[in-house]
Order: sequence, then structure tokens, then C-alpha cells
Amino acid sequence: MKIGYKLIAEAYSPTEMVRQCVRAEEAGFDFVEISDHYHPWVSEQQHSGFAWSMLAAMAAKTERIELATGVTCPFIRYHPAIIAQAAATTQLLSDGRFTLGLGSGERLSEHVVGKGWPAVHVRHQMFRESIEIIRLLWRGGYQTYEGKHLTLEDAQVFDLPETLPKIIVATGGPQASKLAAELGDGIFTTEPRADLIQAFTDAGGEGPRYTEVPLAFGATEDEAAEQARKLFRFGLTGWKVQAELPNPVNFDAATAMITADHMREAFACGPDTDKQLQVAQQFVDGGYDHLALINAGTDVDGFFDHFSKELAEPLRALRPSS
Repeated sequence: MKIGYKLIAEAYSPTEMVRQCVRAEEAGFDFVEISDHYHPWVSEQQHSGFAWSMLAAMAAKTERIELATGVTCPFIRYHPAIIAQAAATTQLLSDGRFTLGLGSGERLSEHVVGKGWPAVHVRHQMFRESIEIIRLLWRGGYQTYEGKHLTLEDAQVFDLPETLPKIIVATGGPQASKLAAELGDGIFTTEPRADLIQAFTDAGGEGPRYTEVPLAFGATEDEAAEQARKLFRFGLTGWKVQAELPNPVNFDAATAMITADHMREAFACGPDTDKQLQVAQQFVDGGYDHLALINAGTDVDGFFDHFSKELAEPLRALRPSS
């Protein structure tokens, strides 16, 4: 079991993200994962720095903690050739501590380059082609690729690490789980669903199983629930909404009826370690072995202290219930 910390790049400045990574290492976390978006989700967030610059700074300022994207869409806003290069460079700068988390993206960040937002089945095709291009470039040498949607012309990534980054594929359904088994080195989800892991393993998949555990640390349950409502209410809208809306103002409208009570139902709110462990247990029971803790509360340093003193040991001791 590895325990990670979710760096919420939409809620904090780039320098604060780097500081939080350093603090996560000091607090004893095994890894951090950082979101890779162009826009924040809701109007209260007001940040969205460039993930790859922050990762480079994190690599330089830490020694042990593993780094990951959680997750990057490798097409439309980017070309997969750029992601292949960026991931290889980050692996070198971090001395082999980097994991490339990939997903099929959201309109929120990808529409900004003016290339439209394809239907979901087209996005899945583009996602497959993107991973194939990244894998091709990581073989070394000059490579060319002609897909249905994406092409690569006579390109080479010159600085390749001796040990390539693992590719962890985000999944929300059986088809994506099968793709993760075929082209990935593990899976990434945001729900405690055992069926996604089952589809992954049934298709021959092996490797780490990443997920995100929803917590909101604060002095009281009420205070933490309200902070979670402000910063993370978009998470309750469901993937079909999250993938389709273009801007924070749209998410503000879509989440206007979400209350602090709704957040209490989804997040372990407040300082209670037992509640936090109960939420985490669902993901352990689902079969996940890389738990990235989300802290949707605003007392960041208080949460790091709480983790190191009270939460880390019992969390690492969790085992599947059955």
C-alpha cells in the first residue's frame, strides 16, 4: 500500500503547489499526484499553473517522494509527442520517481486551443492513438505514425531515461479498463469500484491501482464541509458533466444546488481520524493499492501534521474487509 497526496493545482498557486509537495515528503507521503488543467473548475479556485513546470521544480526540491500526473490528457491541447518528451524529461529530472497518469480529458481544458471537443467514442480512439505514439517514441530513434486522428512525422525523443515512466490509465468503465490492460502499466480511478479493477485484470492487466480518497480536513465538520463545497463541489457532478462543460461559470451553474450536507455524504469532513479511515476502507476493499488523499479543506499544514501524527500509521495498516 502506498499513500499519496493530491496536489490541487486549481486551488493554489504554482509556488504553493511546490511547497505542498515538499511538505508532503516531510510528512511521510509516498507520492504526490498533480492535476494538469488549463482552467480551474469553479470560480472560487482561481488558479491553474502549468503542471510540467511545477513537476520540474518539485523534482529539484525533493529527494524521495514519487511524482505523478493525475491525470494528463495527451491530445488536443497537447500532442502526444510533447507528452512523451515531457514525461521522459521529468523522469530524468526526478531520478526515476515519475509516473505518467493519462486520461481522455475534459472540455474544460481542451477546448481552449479551438479544435473542438469530439464525441466520446472519438476521444477514446484519440486516446488509444496517443498512448501508441508515446510508446513508439519511447523505443528511441526516429518514428512516424499515421492514425485515424493523429499523426507523427519523423520524430525522436533524444533524452530518454534508462527506466521509462509507468503509464497509468484513467478508467471509468470496462472499455477503458481493457485499454489500461493493453497499453498501460496500471489503472487510475476516482471511485471505489472493484468492477473496474476486475475488468482490468480479466483483460490481463497488472500493475498499480491508483485512486483518490475524498477528505476535507478542518477544525470542525461544519467548517470542513463548507470549505469542501467551495473548492470541490464539482466532484459531485459525475463524469459525464465534468467531461462536457467548458468553463468555471458553467460549473458554478451546474453545482449551485450542492450544499455542505451533500459534501458530508461524499467526503470525510473534519478532524475525525475514524471517519477518514472509514472512507479510505471503501477503496481498500475495492482493491486499490495507491491511495491519493484529497484534502478539500483549506488547513493544508494542519492536515500534513494530522497525517504524520495520527492518520498515516492506521491508514497504512488497512486491509480488505473480506
